Amino acid sequence: MTKRQLRNLCDVMGIDNAAPPELLEELLGPVSSRSLSEPPLWPSGVADDATPLEFSVQFEDNGARHLRIHLERLAERPSPAANLQAAKDLVASLSARYDLALDRLRAVQDVFTADEPQSWFSWAFSLIFDAQGAPSFKLYFNTDLHGAEAAPRVVTDAFGRLGMTGAAELVNTYALRREGKDLPTFFAIDLDRSAHARVKLYFRQLDARPADAEFAAGAVPGIDQNAIREFCSVLAPGTEVFGGRPLMSSYSFVGGDAEKPSNYSLYLPIRDYVPHDGVARERIAEHLRRLRFDPAALDGSIRALTDRPLEAQSGLLAHVSLRLSPNRTGTSLYLSSEAYGGTPVQD
Repeated sequence: MTKRQLRNLCDVMGIDNAAPPELLEELLGPVSSRSLSEPPLWPSGVADDATPLEFSVQFEDNGARHLRIHLERLAERPSPAANLQAAKDLVASLSARYDLALDRLRAVQDVFTADEPQSWFSWAFSLIFDAQGAPSFKLYFNTDLHGAEAAPRVVTDAFGRLGMTGAAELVNTYALRREGKDLPTFFAIDLDRSAHARVKLYFRQLDARPADAEFAAGAVPGIDQNAIREFCSVLAPGTEVFGGRPLMSSYSFVGGDAEKPSNYSLYLPIRDYVPHDGVARERIAEHLRRLRFDPAALDGSIRALTDRPLEAQSGLLAHVSLRLSPNRTGTSLYLSSEAYGGTPVQD
């Protein structure tokens, strides 16, 4: 099912669809041959229905579009420790084939390793395909690996290992200022060798207002913080406090960004703020039009994944992100495969 969906999405995005589905099967490992009539192998948190992958489509204001997959590699006999080892084994396998840049991984690997991981996942992957279907990889680490209370220290240690102590100080000022409400979530590194390879920090903002996201965005000089309020008002009109699934933010540190990020992104979990995907589709289409992107790719992506009525439930359209840097704006749409039925309907 997911291989067919990926082929369809490749067609929508103008990507050679021969290689990505075969790579997806390899990345999913033991899950790829498991019948959907069986229950999920492991309660993965990547998607609401425990499917260990999620699709996304990215738009840039320079006209570029990208297709991305986020996934968790599971062990044949899953457990937190076994899944962590399976992820490490996958990195080793991929590095031999794709010449991955591993210097940053080596610097932080022991920070994100535990004999008994305490988080719902330890390491996860994303890959972005170019027009020929060739992937580039990103590795996510769960900052709660050693327990939620240790997450701020883990973030500081990881930045320190990378020679980015100034970044750790900035994060404490702009990102983690509301005690018990602003929480580290993921630390991520690109595994390619380009000059644009990133170090990223993601943090969730519980019971946040748009103004809290605007404050976090203030860490990036020269961006339009007003775009954040408009983004929230279009996708969740009338929402003053995001009390359901929380807003999430991220900073991207690129190249010489040792102290200040070049990019801020806000992720809005739209499925919690709409009655069903039909409303989500209308709001996302309006958001795309305001950024001068063609909503046709939205509708094509929906058709690539499902033919169910959008009014049946919410969750197919899971998140929407807004990416802001001084000279560029972008957005991403995060889509569930709904392989195990999608987001449970709320009574």
